[in-house]
Amino acid sequence: MISRIDLRGDALPEGPALRDLLPRADFDVSAALEKVRPICEAVHHRGDAALIDYAEKFDGVKLDQVRVPAAALDRALEELDPAVRAALEESIRRARIVHREQRRTSHTTQVVPGGTVTEKWVPVERVGLYAPGGRSVYPSSVIMNVVPAQEAGVGSVALASPAQAEFNGLPHPTILAACALLGIDEVYAAGGATAVAMFAYGTESCPPANMVTGPGNIWVAAAKRYFTGLIGIDSEAGPTEIAILADETADPVHVAADLISQAEHDPLAAAVLVTDSVALADAVEKELEPQVAATKHIEDRITPALAGRQSAIVLVSGVDEGLRVVNAYGAEHLEIQTADATAVADRVTNAGAIFIGPWAPVSLGDYAAGSNHVLPTGGCACHSSGLSVQSFLRGIHIVDYTRDALAEVAHHVVTLAEAEDLPAHGAAIKARFEWKVPGK
Repeated sequence: MISRIDLRGDALPEGPALRDLLPRADFDVSAALEKVRPICEAVHHRGDAALIDYAEKFDGVKLDQVRVPAAALDRALEELDPAVRAALEESIRRARIVHREQRRTSHTTQVVPGGTVTEKWVPVERVGLYAPGGRSVYPSSVIMNVVPAQEAGVGSVALASPAQAEFNGLPHPTILAACALLGIDEVYAAGGATAVAMFAYGTESCPPANMVTGPGNIWVAAAKRYFTGLIGIDSEAGPTEIAILADETADPVHVAADLISQAEHDPLAAAVLVTDSVALADAVEKELEPQVAATKHIEDRITPALAGRQSAIVLVSGVDEGLRVVNAYGAEHLEIQTADATAVADRVTNAGAIFIGPWAPVSLGDYAAGSNHVLPTGGCACHSSGLSVQSFLRGIHIVDYTRDALAEVAHHVVTLAEAEDLPAHGAAIKARFEWKVPGK
């Protein structure tokens, strides 16, 4: 059901050579880019009419309008299962606790007497958020996008999710109910590349946004790449990943369950176990069979995900070598199930989020840990972070110098300007003084 990669024995290679030995899904955003280009440009030139046409083509629904009526949001919340509502409210409460602590405040540094630099943090003016809708419904992704944007102080927040034929062309009612709980009343029935294009260009019903965030399929990732430069994006999210670094102390039942939990997202989902224990590897492999057989989505998602080239059990010589492997892999979600897991986790440098010990599974982070589940995939955790309040803030430097403070450093500025053969830069300084370079 799942392959093995044996990295014991010989010394592990460094950098890219080690990454090349590890499993990873094929996710060709460049090829998808050419397919989304005409879709994006159709939305640019035809606006809502293009969105309506693509909803019929891709989602099988004939829309009268793209924006979801306020009454539909209210109705979705009224009809929401009370247990689901309570769970969403608790998820929102915990996410707000964590993200509120991420707020930044302006700070002024005195560089010299009379010379200061202030860093002011300003939220993005308008964001478009995306909540996927396809194999599954993700109200949790609504929370993970909306809460940090709100806590950052974004003034205008809109959300898009695909139209659903089952619900008369509206997004899934649980998505709508989550929006209502969060106070988001600007919601659009638009999916994939069309939603990103709607936010990037704007249409008759939807003003353009400065930034688009949220997970999605390859078409969403390709559209984000297409619009990079015109709008800000969070990341080009690929298929979900879980890596588990475990030793002989780990419970194979837990490990197998956690691998399966991410495999059920998508047939391209990655499930990777890194361990120095052959006994654990054997036990996990044995445990996968009955657990997979007892769950849902076996044929369409879980089995192809576990059997795919992106999933494997990686055998290493010890926990130190395992750390090198998981740091090279840069997983979206990384569980540490080893002896002294906290100390081991402290040595991890590349991961979207780290889950320590047997009582912090990835599923907790997906819904109710308070952390954000919109995280870098495809090894991007080696250079990028997950979604947070900072994602929606811009740092602006404010420079305030007196005449005396400028005079003190003027000759250095002029010298550097002339060293770079930019004499007009120096002239802008000289124009403020009766100029004479010290020592000349």
